[in-house]
Amino acid sequence: MNYEVLTGLSTGQLLMLTTRCAALAGDVARPGGRPPAIGLLRSVALVVHLMRRNPVQAVAGAMFGVSQPTASRRWDLLRPIIRKAVAGFIPAPHEVIGGGTALVDGTIAPTWDWKHIPDLFSGKEDMPGMNIQVAATLDGDIAAVGPFAIHGARHDAFAFEASGLKDILAGIHAAADLGYVGVDGIDIVPVKRLAAGKLGAPSPISRHGGCSARKAAGSARRSRNSKRHSRR
Repeated sequence: MNYEVLTGLSTGQLLMLTTRCAALAGDVARPGGRPPAIGLLRSVALVVHLMRRNPVQAVAGAMFGVSQPTASRRWDLLRPIIRKAVAGFIPAPHEVIGGGTALVDGTIAPTWDWKHIPDLFSGKEDMPGMNIQVAATLDGDIAAVGPFAIHGARHDAFAFEASGLKDILAGIHAAADLGYVGVDGIDIVPVKRLAAGKLGAPSPISRHGGCSARKAAGSARRSRNSKRHSRR
């Protein structure tokens, strides 16, 4: 099995991650219980594959030779442990941005349209999902992601603080689009054209900022590592 294709991690990276998870969680089997259906290394690879590629759990389980319930249990067990294992490798936003400006935007991570979970449908994107807030550098490199996903029906102006991104960017100069007008913690927004009015030449910051914010949101849609995997 080619773990690098499935997980995006090299053999050395996967082994290091498994070692760190083992130190945090121990074995995947209970003492005195039956042998595990899948060992720790393959369990870590399975969960990382689910995070990176977002397949249906039954399909991912079949690829690793286990059932969907087993894949689901490994997902619930290892996801928070993996988060702790990699926490020390994630740079702080100010280390990525330096003395520059953070570009903030939101992206919708698609989900099932669960009837028992309200406010998932985003009218802007015309699909159900969770609003994930992203901060990027002027070059479009992701600097921070809000730790809490917000229901897709909520606007970016609400999600910025509710997602926790406002607190993460405290003390960092931030710019965003018109969806963040009047939002505390956002220092620069574009000038909105009045009805029947004309805009002057856009500033270099506005042109660059808008493009890079869209690039960052696109990167977030592709990576989606912070997205909650929907149980299927």
